[in-house]
Formats: sequence, structure tokens, C-alpha cells
Amino acid sequence: MLGLEILLLVLYGLCLLFVLAFSVAQWRLTRLARRAYVAAATAPAPPLPADARQWPRVTVQLPVYNELNVVERIIDAAAALDYPADRLQIQLLDDSTDESVALAATRVAYHRARGVDIEQVRRPDRQGYKAGALAHGLASATGELVAIFDADFVPAPDFLRLTVPYFLADAQLGVVQTRWGHLNEDYSLLTELQAFGLNAHFLVEQVGRNAGHHFINFNGTGGVWRRRCIEQAGGWQADTLTEDLDLSYRAQLGGWHFRYLPAVVAPAELPAQMDALRSQQHRWNKGGAETARKHLGRVWRSAALPLSTKLYATAHLLNSAVFVAVLLMGLLSVPLLLVQTTTPELSWVFRLAGLSVLSLTPLVAYYYAAWRWNGGRGATGRAFAPKLLLFLSISMGLSLHNGWAVLTGLAGRLTPFVRTPKSGLSTPGATARLRRYRTGSVNGQTVLEALLALYFAGGIYLAFRLHNYGLLPFHLLLTAGYAAVVYYSVRHARQP
Repeated sequence: MLGLEILLLVLYGLCLLFVLAFSVAQWRLTRLARRAYVAAATAPAPPLPADARQWPRVTVQLPVYNELNVVERIIDAAAALDYPADRLQIQLLDDSTDESVALAATRVAYHRARGVDIEQVRRPDRQGYKAGALAHGLASATGELVAIFDADFVPAPDFLRLTVPYFLADAQLGVVQTRWGHLNEDYSLLTELQAFGLNAHFLVEQVGRNAGHHFINFNGTGGVWRRRCIEQAGGWQADTLTEDLDLSYRAQLGGWHFRYLPAVVAPAELPAQMDALRSQQHRWNKGGAETARKHLGRVWRSAALPLSTKLYATAHLLNSAVFVAVLLMGLLSVPLLLVQTTTPELSWVFRLAGLSVLSLTPLVAYYYAAWRWNGGRGATGRAFAPKLLLFLSISMGLSLHNGWAVLTGLAGRLTPFVRTPKSGLSTPGATARLRRYRTGSVNGQTVLEALLALYFAGGIYLAFRLHNYGLLPFHLLLTAGYAAVVYYSVRHARQP
């Protein structure tokens, strides 16, 4: 039987090394980001030409699908962009099938009467989903630059004035991506924790990758493309659920530069319901795995890329596989507690296994940097630590859901594009229109998550029964995370 115990330890150790490697990569990006912020303090932004006739034409694309709650808001925000009217085109790429079509048409007509070049572009079907809508709109676009905003975004009027000048300063610049803000961060604990995680991506990871001249990604919205870059990279393609990440890698492999601007913020809405969060997480994680399957080989075969960029690209494309590693570690950790009582000769190995939580230590610096750079309260750590633990716990609680999405993506299993429903609400406690659109309900996966919460609670019981507390923090986080995911799933499914 010793062979089985060793196999369990080897599998657990491999997962632990994977999580540690991911954590170290994020820590390295934190160091690169810190240097970038210091350098940016003395680097002025390029200006627009004094003659507005020399400004490039810009097409603003607004892909929407059944967005009754927010479609008027995004139309109004786009129409309010401060850019010469004769050099601005707005396309509402409307694939909707509900009453929002008429609502949007009325708003578009209002702004057209005011002299805004705006049109509602309709397709006969949703072929290609968002990627198909963007490609369809591009065929009639008049701009040499293309700004894209999802339905839940509210760009400030000066957005184009802050981003367009960078294209004039660099002829090989293909994309300018800006940071996401959060309209409803304070709506609930769920939105607070999402903002906490996304801030790390936008304040640290994107900054660090860009500063190190490594690949970054267009985040699907809140950014501007050079049209020629889209066309030369092969255009929008719908063979992954993350068409933005896919095109980003094709463009950068083709030699185009990307620029990330953390100081320019595009506010957006966070999913306020668990079913909406699940649909978003599934799309991001499965799409990331699909993009890794599609491009990771090309990255490593490229003779033009330095080894460091290849390594960071690998960490970038496979970062969602962390959920698979966490899930497998969790499943293995409970039997490892039992095995330890029967194999005292391997006790030293089991003590090393108890270091699993320490593999997350480099992530503390990563998230703490984002917390500080976002002006977070509690610089002493008193407010930061609880938020980090809650975020890690919920993330672990989503490991079954997200891990399955990653595995289906790596396996090449096709699934439809499910967009994240928007509520248009930001006030805590407001629910008037929250459930206008649903993406799912309590299902078999929720039942499995409830069973996993009990399973990891059993690990807590064993820790006290066996007086072995090395994995206790890990099991506490897993139990709380899965219990919270189940709680929110049931609670939100029952809301009218």
C-alpha cells in the first residue's frame, strides 16, 4: 500500500509546485509594476495635435444583447464622448431579441437628431456571438481606430482624448487598454471581493506585464484598437469564449505593441448575483484555456520572443489552471491526513505537505500592492487581511466550477457564449430590476459543492481528532468558500 501513499503525495506535491510557481510569477509582476509606477511619475502623456482635423477617425462599438437595464446608459455615455463630431462614429451592435431593441432605437434616434453619427446595427442571427457582432460592425466602420465598450460600461467624456494620442506617437501600437473601475463595488460583499481581485489584475498584473514588455491582453472592453492591427492579426474569431485574449495574442505574435494605461479608468458594473458571476467566470476560465490550447505552442515556437516572455505568457494563458490544482489538492488533502496515521516513516513528507498554505505567501505581496495602490484603507494590514482571506476562500469555493471550465476548454469541448446579465443597479439593497435576466439556477454542481463543503469540514474534524493541524488553515478556507458559494447560489436563485 505504500505505493498508493507515495502516489498521493506526488500528485499533491505537483499541484503545490504549480500553485507556488503561479504565486511567484505574480510576485515578480508586482516588482515590475512597482518600478513602472515610479517611471510613469515623470513620463508625460503625448498630446493631441492642435488642429482637430489631424485627429484620427474613431469608431465606437457597443456590442449589446438583451440589455434592457443598461442599454440607454451606454448609448448616452458614448454620445457624450468629447471628440469632434465629424471624426466620430458610434455603432450600437444590437443582437437583442427583447423589448430593449425598441428602447435602444428610440435613444439612438434622439442622439442622431442632435447631430451624433450613431446607428443601431442589427444582424439576422447571433452567429459568432460577440466576436461575430464586432466583425460585422467592422465591415461598415469608418474609423481607423476602434473603441469598444460593453453594455455595463460608462466611459468618461474625455476617454478618447486620453487614449487616442498614444496611437499617434507609435505607429506599431495596436491597442490601448484602460483600467476598469467599479460602479457597484459597495453593493454587497460579493461585489467587494470581485473588485478586490480585479484591482490586482488591473493595478499590478497588467502594469507589470506591460512594463516588462511581455504579452498583455485587451480585456474585451474599455480599450481602443487600431483597425489595421485587427485586420492584420486575422480579425475577430469565435472559436474561443475569450475572443479578446485570442486576438490579443495573435496581434502581439504578429509584432504589434500594446499599451496599458492604469491612470485612465473606465467604470463598469460587477456581477451582483452568483449565477451571473458563475457565467462570467466560466467564460473567462474556459476561454483562457481554449486560448492556451490555440496559441501556447506558437508562443514557444517563436524565435523572436525572449525566454522570459514565453514563461510569462505560459503563466498568463494557464493561470486559470490554478483552480484545477487547488481542487485536486483539496480532494487529496483529507486522505493524506488519514494516511499519515498509518505511515509514520513518511511523517516528514506530511509535514512538508502542511506548507500548502505557504505557497500562497507570494500572492500576499501581489494583492497587498494592489490594495495600497488603490488607496485601500488599513495600510497596517488590519483591514487588508480579512478581505484577502475572504477573497481566497471564495476563490477556492469556485474551484470546482472554474476547474471544470478549464478542463473542458483544454479538451476542446465547445459550449455556447453566455453573456453576463447586467442589472444597472449600484445602490446596496436595490433589487427592482436585478432578476430581469437569469443565466442559471441551482443544479447538480451546486449539490456537489455542498458535498465538498461537508467533505472539507470533515478535514477540520480530523485535524482535531488526529492532533494534526498542518492543513487546518487550508481546510478552513475551503469549507468556508464552498459553503459561501452554495449559500449565495441558493439565496440568489430564490430571489424573484
